[in-house]
Amino acid sequence: MSEGAETSLTSFIDHHPSPEDFRGAVVHGLSLPQKALPSKFFYDEAGSALFDEICQLEEYYPTRTEIGILRAHVDEIAALAGPRRQLVEFGSGSSVKSRILLEALEDLAAYLPIDISREHLLRSATDLAAAFPNLKVIAVCADYTRAFDLPVPRHGSEVRQLGFFPGSSIGNLTPERATEFLANAANRLAGGSLLVGVDLKKDSRILDAAYNDSRGVTAAFNLNLLARINRELAGGFDLNAFAHQAFYSDALGRVEMHLSSMRPQSVRIDGDAFDFGENETIHTENSYKYTIDEFQSLARRAGLSPKRVWSDPDWLFSIHYLEAASSAARAFAGGR
Repeated sequence: MSEGAETSLTSFIDHHPSPEDFRGAVVHGLSLPQKALPSKFFYDEAGSALFDEICQLEEYYPTRTEIGILRAHVDEIAALAGPRRQLVEFGSGSSVKSRILLEALEDLAAYLPIDISREHLLRSATDLAAAFPNLKVIAVCADYTRAFDLPVPRHGSEVRQLGFFPGSSIGNLTPERATEFLANAANRLAGGSLLVGVDLKKDSRILDAAYNDSRGVTAAFNLNLLARINRELAGGFDLNAFAHQAFYSDALGRVEMHLSSMRPQSVRIDGDAFDFGENETIHTENSYKYTIDEFQSLARRAGLSPKRVWSDPDWLFSIHYLEAASSAARAFAGGR
């Protein structure tokens, strides 16, 4: 059951998402033949601050490039979307990019930021409501990768949904999981539209620089995952005994991030011991890259119809406008 709670926002809807057990996920991941840790655990307070720093780096093109595309084409996006939209942002974070849309969309009915982090969601949504005092802001605390109901617009059929999934977060999902997410999003949007940021395939040297920056911020971000285990789970990781490793796999079409053990060692975590061989890695993140045609084919499999795509002049990044074919999306989701 969800609860509505009055705040300085129009409303706050809490679906009480259950956070994944951190210790259980760590013990399970480090017990696999290819040791792995879920990338969602990057974003504690220290990790979030490091990621904000990454987004400002010269080598890390995605954030500034996506913002540039939005600013260059927001009037065209707004015209395509039309009036009386309810903007639904999946994994809203700080809602920086959504502000560009909020200023351009005509006669906007409401803004629904969705995020699993309750306190961060409340803080960012409250700030945004203060910046847009005439806008109805309905914050929804939920895991957007799982099933939940969106609030029904008060004006019924005259209000249409516009989903927003920026930041190339779609690339952190395997193609199979990405297809499933898009199909579920199409169902939630009830035949509306979806705007998705997608990182494009490119020269691997650009990707290598973006994920191995010269200042070592991405390395610190990656290693902070081990530091978090030490802080929260009484872990015994020696951060100087692990090295950041990131590379592009052309065969898989993705950047992989790993933490590589620099020597044979055993690490204890609250009573459990995990052995590492020299150069053995912990796989911490994937970031899939697509061509325009590859992503549009994936979207069609999810029951979405590609309508427009925008890119920067160097074809580093893309933003896709998709329309939901509800029956097809329901058929896909129902067959899972």
